[in-house]
Amino acid sequence: MAKKPIARPMDAGRFAALADAYGGALHRWPPADQAAAMPFAETDEGRAILARAGRLDAVLDRHRVEAPSPALHRAIAAHAATEVRQQRRHRFWWLGFGLAGVGLAGAVAGLALVTVVAPDAPSDHYVMDANATSFGDAGPDADQAEEDL
Repeated sequence: MAKKPIARPMDAGRFAALADAYGGALHRWPPADQAAAMPFAETDEGRAILARAGRLDAVLDRHRVEAPSPALHRAIAAHAATEVRQQRRHRFWWLGFGLAGVGLAGAVAGLALVTVVAPDAPSDHYVMDANATSFGDAGPDADQAEEDL
């Protein structure tokens, strides 16, 4: 079971800090501090602190922020749309670069694997050189007997 904090008497420093943070109306203060603040609010020092905080509350309550003009609204919306398009374009290009990098890394890894791991096996196939044709050897050392027929 949670223990309730013990209410200690409110001093002027704590009362002023709470008044600066939450204003001059005690109903806006945290419920745990309201009970301890009530007796101090009845003193002359407490009334002076609450009056100062009340004046600040009144100034803040009177402040009004005008709605943005339609031109400003359109400019912000257009800029936001441009930013979104640019972010999508950048993301697309970086994705392409990433895929190209992965492909290149795979090709390099495959080449290294074939180069290092694959043994040099002698070929069982005859590789045609510059003097060989599909009808036989056409080099200078070829038999002349075939031509005499």
